[in-house]
Amino acid sequence: MNWINKIVRPKISRILRKREMPDNLWVKCPETGQMIYFKDLQANQFVVPSSNYHMRMEAAARLEALFDEGVYESINFSDVSPDPLKFRDERRYTERLKDARSKTGMQDALLAGRGTLDGLGIVAAVQDFRFLGGSLGRAAGDAIITAMRAAVEDKSPFILFAASGGARMQEGILSLMQMPRTTIAVQELAEARLPYIVVFTNPTTGGVTASYAMLGDVHVAEPGALIGFAGPRVIEQTIREKLPLNFQRSEYLLDHGMIDMVVHRHELRGTLSQLCRMLMNETMSDRPTIEAAETATTPDAEAVVDHPAPHAEIHEANNVGHSDDDGPREMPADSDHDDGSERFRVPPDTD
Repeated sequence: MNWINKIVRPKISRILRKREMPDNLWVKCPETGQMIYFKDLQANQFVVPSSNYHMRMEAAARLEALFDEGVYESINFSDVSPDPLKFRDERRYTERLKDARSKTGMQDALLAGRGTLDGLGIVAAVQDFRFLGGSLGRAAGDAIITAMRAAVEDKSPFILFAASGGARMQEGILSLMQMPRTTIAVQELAEARLPYIVVFTNPTTGGVTASYAMLGDVHVAEPGALIGFAGPRVIEQTIREKLPLNFQRSEYLLDHGMIDMVVHRHELRGTLSQLCRMLMNETMSDRPTIEAAETATTPDAEAVVDHPAPHAEIHEANNVGHSDDDGPREMPADSDHDDGSERFRVPPDTD
């Protein structure tokens, strides 16, 4: 009977054995319960076709969908000590970090890169909710600051895709310190007169909403995104009242003036491109093509426009509102305002 055990039984086992199926082959829509084939969902930018529900996207997928041809240069971030407080609840904080890094392939909750959006150079950063709920810790805070300063260095618009549950409790006061630190980085963008656009995704709450996420020049949100500080359940338990329908959702915040627009994910890239060009005062025709830049030569001497000296415009501005008898307004001595540049010095009156 050995032939039964050696030949027949293994063949029967192979026939009856269950095939291994990927865990994410089918995805269930949280709103309608419909099952969607994962590759179809991926091709539709993780928007459920039937219900239009916007599911969460990974940080790398966000950047690929944003930049031209999905090509961008990743921005590297400095390392920080993993667990300065030696925090432990049910598990050690270092173990949670290790699991999150293994699951997502990221070092922390934020990924950033520089590239082009319809030919315009930009810097973009994305928070990934898969990494400990996109929480804001010291590593994420440093990453945001580094990405913003990269935009200042490149003189480019900065786009942030926010998705977070707030400050990371395992880092205590050190995580809360990232709120003023990132706010200062936003101020550096403002001083450089560079656009800062925030895209709210589901969900954006806690200290992230209370700091850099609400400091953008333009606030864009995806449909149905939860945006707020405390969650609706906590608010209901605190005030002991029933909240309005769709409270803290992007459409509700748009109606109440908290955000500027709600944009479908399929239209998001074009909207961000238009906003960046408008805020940079630039049009498609203003940017020279690569071929034009390579063949550009020095203009002829006859074609050079003779611009008036800067001090002539200052004198003209000083004369506004004064009669000819009054003469130009007195300017402070050069020694009082010496910035080392001849451009801004006004020559003495020789009359």
